[in-house]
Amino acid sequence: MVPRTSALHCRLLLSLLTLALAGPTPVIAAQTAPEPQQPSAQFVAFLHAEYERREYRAKAPQESRWLDDGDRYTVLEDSPAKSGGTDLVAYGTATGKRSVLVSAERLVPSGQSAPLPIEDYQWSGDHTQLLIFTNSQRVWRLHTRGDYWVFRLSGGQLTKLGGDAPASSLMFAKFSPDGRSVAYVQANNIYVQDLDGGQIRQLTHDGSTEIINGTTDWVTEEEFDLRDAFRWSPDSASIAYWQFDQSGVADYTLINDTSAPYPTTFHYRYPHPGGVNAAVRVGIVSAQGGPTQWIDIPGDPRNQYIPRMDWIGDSDELILESLNRLQNTNRVLVASARTGQTRLLFEDKDPAWVDIVDQFQWLSGSADHRRTDLLWLSERDGWRHAWLISRATGQPRLITRFDADVIQPVLLDEAHGFFYFLASPGDPIRRYLYRSRLDGTGTPERVTPEDEPGTHGYNASPDGKYAIHLYSSAMHPPSYELIDLDSHRVVRSLVTNDDLLKKDTAIDPEPVDFTETPVSDGARLSTYVVKPPGFDPTKKYPMLVFVYSEPAACQVEDVWRFTQLRAIAREGYVVVSFDNEGTPAPRGRAWRRSIYRQIGLLNSAQQSQAIAAFEQSHPFIDTSRVGMWGHSGGGSATLNEMFRYPGQVQAAVASSPVPDETLYDSIYQERYMGLPSDDPNGYHDGSPINFAEGLTGHLLVIHGSGDDNVHFQGTEMLVNRLIALGKQFDFMDYPNRTHALSEGPGTSVHVYALRLRYLEEYIPSGPR
Repeated sequence: MVPRTSALHCRLLLSLLTLALAGPTPVIAAQTAPEPQQPSAQFVAFLHAEYERREYRAKAPQESRWLDDGDRYTVLEDSPAKSGGTDLVAYGTATGKRSVLVSAERLVPSGQSAPLPIEDYQWSGDHTQLLIFTNSQRVWRLHTRGDYWVFRLSGGQLTKLGGDAPASSLMFAKFSPDGRSVAYVQANNIYVQDLDGGQIRQLTHDGSTEIINGTTDWVTEEEFDLRDAFRWSPDSASIAYWQFDQSGVADYTLINDTSAPYPTTFHYRYPHPGGVNAAVRVGIVSAQGGPTQWIDIPGDPRNQYIPRMDWIGDSDELILESLNRLQNTNRVLVASARTGQTRLLFEDKDPAWVDIVDQFQWLSGSADHRRTDLLWLSERDGWRHAWLISRATGQPRLITRFDADVIQPVLLDEAHGFFYFLASPGDPIRRYLYRSRLDGTGTPERVTPEDEPGTHGYNASPDGKYAIHLYSSAMHPPSYELIDLDSHRVVRSLVTNDDLLKKDTAIDPEPVDFTETPVSDGARLSTYVVKPPGFDPTKKYPMLVFVYSEPAACQVEDVWRFTQLRAIAREGYVVVSFDNEGTPAPRGRAWRRSIYRQIGLLNSAQQSQAIAAFEQSHPFIDTSRVGMWGHSGGGSATLNEMFRYPGQVQAAVASSPVPDETLYDSIYQERYMGLPSDDPNGYHDGSPINFAEGLTGHLLVIHGSGDDNVHFQGTEMLVNRLIALGKQFDFMDYPNRTHALSEGPGTSVHVYALRLRYLEEYIPSGPR
């Protein structure tokens, strides 16, 4: 009987026999595999300080809300009472005089000992009642589901809304204009609750997982930033609301392997490019209940979007934006609340895509305050300009007469005859306050002082007299002050954050440099450069390229957000970023629309050209030590760089990428790429997965398996493709994390430490 022998034993016997037959063995010095590079202790300490202790986060004043047309503003402040909680406090805008409007001690529900934590609040029109949002839960990106309470200032009565509805199940509650009722969404239906007597009326009855009333489907929230989807009429008699019918929209399943002994699943509707979208419509229902009057909107409800809707002001008419599926035609419609019939007020078109206008702002122009002219932003003349659209004729009239973009509206000040907005003519990385005359005469004038280069933001009072002013730059931490809007004179300082500048320069005393990098078509790409401490231009440094490159965001902006990049530079890297054509910089329509049907092609080509041009013009860059990382669209750009331009970058980290454009959501991808059936080659050629055979360097792919936005599926398909091609790569799955890769203890620290460790292993840091 032959004894059983293990496979390991057999291999050992075979090795000994081989050595014996081979004769004497030469002596070879023992070698130990090199330890992988690790981020320095100071970088890891920084990550813990940044993400766990939040020591590098700028302080901001409590959110200010204007009261009495701007004479006062309110903030939430910690209560000095033993029970804790939050006081609602008012400050006189001109005087700074402080008064407590609602103390935390008055917000203790019956039978409880602690006051309600205030997460959000809303006044009734006469400021006698306060609507409090608390005990919230996250819905996709934001905490929009929770409990609502009404507090009556006169008698101190505190009432929870919703009757016997489950805890944390109400959404978007808001007072009626007359203050007698509150409307809210619960389980995809709309309800109204009377504040005297507490009677609850259910206005819609078909809400389900497929029919959504008063809020929105996943893709509309994600891409149009629309969540609160109902509006009270000015006379408090009715409610206009969106309805989404998701029947037929493809069901997507997220799998959670870590929350229970057996995997659990979550289902939601997610339309891919060219797939079935939810049918959307707008209706009006009486606040007393009854049938819905549906608005007659021309076109197929499954192949258009209604991203914005509101009452015009007299309860007789609605205004809404009706955007076709290709998103290149935006029809502004006026609808009769009585009949549901619509008429076209204005149409905005573009061969590529049009951007929606977030808010309907009107001029009154008459004693009865009837809305006469609509403020509209359009790129119809090559710049994003402000126009006034006549309600009577639909004719547009230009009011920002200059060769520059309106970046963001700030205030339509009819009383003083000005439109205030952010702009930065000829300087795309900064933001300043400008104003134009509403009559369209003259050219816009700058309001922000010339001696404050950087990025400015303004929260203007409704009366146009004051504003909360935010200022920051790459070397100036955020500061907040109350200013006189007309003169920009500082009334008083609110928050300075001077301590952050000391912390930041302790990390890296080198300033952030801004420049431009030329590419082949003559464009000059905004560029930032972050150098390590003690930088020596006679030596060679590794370069890390941080990339995004898609139409959703710019990276190169003179604003306070470089602390983490300076911490990376301190490790011995030159950190750079380039904003290619197609990013939403204030450089005119042609710049922004150049990427239409070119995502993955134009941006990757220009990023590659910029890297080459930067290396040539900056001899301190070691071209054998170049790395890249990017997240989301930046992860896709990183894959494209590694696959399409092999050898230019030696090591890269792509996190949460979109390897195949046909797998992302319909609204985003079709806006910039059209329908897959119209341009299948464009979708193919823009998708990095189809060029994976070009991989030659070191690649780490990171993704969260619970990502509801950019699905883990795409990365799994990329993994399979790389395996089939015989390509070696590295991969990290963060179980059940979303697109943010931030959930769970230690996640943010681990993600950033992993990225830097990987780069340090293959492109060693420091000068040579």
